[in-house]
Amino acid sequence: MKQVDSIYNRSGSPVSSQQLVISRFVSRTYGWMFIGLLVTGLISLEIAGSANALQFIFGNKIVFYLLMFAEIGLVLALTAWMPRLSASAAMLGFLGYSALNGVTLSIIFLTYSMNSIGQVFLISAGMFGGLAFFGTVTRKDLTGMGSFVGMGVWGLILVGLVNLWIQSDALSMGMAVVGVLVFSGLTAYNAQQIRALACQYAGSGSEQNQAKGAIFGALTLYLNFINLFLSLLRLFGSRRN
Repeated sequence: MKQVDSIYNRSGSPVSSQQLVISRFVSRTYGWMFIGLLVTGLISLEIAGSANALQFIFGNKIVFYLLMFAEIGLVLALTAWMPRLSASAAMLGFLGYSALNGVTLSIIFLTYSMNSIGQVFLISAGMFGGLAFFGTVTRKDLTGMGSFVGMGVWGLILVGLVNLWIQSDALSMGMAVVGVLVFSGLTAYNAQQIRALACQYAGSGSEQNQAKGAIFGALTLYLNFINLFLSLLRLFGSRRN
């Protein structure tokens, strides 16, 4: 029997197997990103609701800085070792990073009001969704913008390290403005790259590599969303009295 390499959508138009692979890859990527954000949010809320946990984490600078360094080390390791990891290891690493991020991000519940956090989260989700959609459907090559905002990330890191010493509120607000612009650009650029990667896997690529590619794409989108959210929270969040 002749193998059929396409199916039909609801309108009756044929959908090729290549289009199915692309759609599945993109859906899997955003699905993992959502799971990562859910893990982060649930753990943040759980930590924020425990006075003992908050005291242990934020009442001891050594514990807090160990968690921060562990978080940075894990995301760097995931990025560097992703090609050599199995799909299961990549998944566990991503979920572990999301959980660890949830622990450190619980501090926002001590700094900002719940209403403020909720409102900024919705704004961030709306912005992220629009930018990701634009990056996915646009025919314009965003590589140049990706390189530019990528340099902006390194600039933010360097200025942030300096601000750890000088503790300037004005510099912190300036970084938040730049952060919104940088991570908005990265969101659109990474969404386009994920679409391109999906097209690449549609031509060839094992299931194992597709799974790892989706997790790596989810990690980049997750980082963009978290940083966009935090930048907007610094600008528009209402601090607790």
